[in-house]
Amino acid sequence: MVFSSVTFLLFFLPCLLILYFAVPARFRMARNIILLAFSIVFYAFGGVRFVGLLLASIMINYFSGLLASEDQDPQVRRMGVTLACVLGLALLGWFKYAGFFAEIINSAGGKIPVPQITLPIGISFFTFQGLSYVIDVYRGEAECQRNPLNLALYIALFPQLVAGPIVRYTTIEQEILERRETIRDFSDGTVRFLCGLGKKMILANPMGEIADTIFAQNTSNFTAGAAWIAALAYTFQIYFDFSAYSDMAIGLGRMFGFHFLENFNYPYISASITEFWRRWHISLSSWFRDYVYIPLGGSYCSVAKNIRNLAVVWILTGLWHGAAWNYVFWGIWYLLFLLLEKFVFGKLLEKIPSFFRHVYTMLVVIAGWVFFRSPTLGFAFRMLRSMVGAGSGGGLGEMVYYLLQYWPEWILCLIAIFPVKHLVENTLEYSVRKRGGMAGVSSFILAWGPKVFALAVLAISYMQLVTGSFNPFIYFQF
Repeated sequence: MVFSSVTFLLFFLPCLLILYFAVPARFRMARNIILLAFSIVFYAFGGVRFVGLLLASIMINYFSGLLASEDQDPQVRRMGVTLACVLGLALLGWFKYAGFFAEIINSAGGKIPVPQITLPIGISFFTFQGLSYVIDVYRGEAECQRNPLNLALYIALFPQLVAGPIVRYTTIEQEILERRETIRDFSDGTVRFLCGLGKKMILANPMGEIADTIFAQNTSNFTAGAAWIAALAYTFQIYFDFSAYSDMAIGLGRMFGFHFLENFNYPYISASITEFWRRWHISLSSWFRDYVYIPLGGSYCSVAKNIRNLAVVWILTGLWHGAAWNYVFWGIWYLLFLLLEKFVFGKLLEKIPSFFRHVYTMLVVIAGWVFFRSPTLGFAFRMLRSMVGAGSGGGLGEMVYYLLQYWPEWILCLIAIFPVKHLVENTLEYSVRKRGGMAGVSSFILAWGPKVFALAVLAISYMQLVTGSFNPFIYFQF
């Protein structure tokens, strides 16, 4: 089940809201049990046979957390955090990487069967959430959760269960039992959810149709125009698809009294690759920073060790996204430019006009998405060759066709990558503060504008939903 589906919008969510809010707020545990039960049902829609895996992951982290708590002996605490890491990563490794590493061994001369394993949805996300909880308990940064149902709610909470953001236990530790649902939060959460739905249905899906059509072609026939259109379409698709899911997750959480941290901060306005990764998939970047990079020594070490630490993080980041060489290369691609910015031309880059820094950043990002989206490395390199004019050339007609066929979506995508919303809000708030002649109108727009806009987005999105069939979420596969 996905958020942008008729089943979720017309059946699952309304039933949950009715049952949840029918229970008085003072019965917090009852509300939590309802939320947990619906979260398990939500996950079961993606594969009933994997519910047991999710429950096993929850129990591993629950008992590991008890062992890692501060009231245990140091040896027991180390055993607890080790148990969580070994068992959690073993499950992730088997379901996600067993086939990949078997193929590597066979390519090196080995002869072992390659297991055909179906990847459980969301396994990378809920594995990392569980690990962060146990590690934080071990470090003394979080209280050990003695109630297994409360920990299960944290790990299995449906808004962020299958595609993030990766929520730290410390972020919602108090809200699990002490949150207060308010009309303001519910209203703001609904608006955020509907805006995310609009990103998905109005922007990401049309761009995905373009990208999938062209990427499905034989690269020997690629023209420069087609290659660029495919790369740009996917650049828009993956941003609006993933940030849409994060928006909907944050909005749904807000509706139930949870306040998740932001996962995207307009990454396509970045003026360096370093800045880009401060703005893109913030929850994953911060997870690797806090649980891998800093424990390895971070940047407070020799240059050689710092390069090693960065290499470990970015190879793992690539592998986290998928068990394929193109994902590994994608991680190495960003590692290369991050090292160049850190040790070679970072200071020079700061002296270049911001426009050219932005162009440089986006060229690196677009090329990176070609590696990310391509089925093989060879495919990616052939596509990049076409983009720089080393392919069959031409393709102007195909480029014009896709630009004209989808011109409203292209324009909306170009607008939506910039913080227009913040600009409008700041302008209106400035008008209200100055108490000018339009202050009353500005206050009215600030109060009701987002709600009217969200309802209009809902109407358009619903029409797209009932008339279209293309509706996947990219990050479900990770």
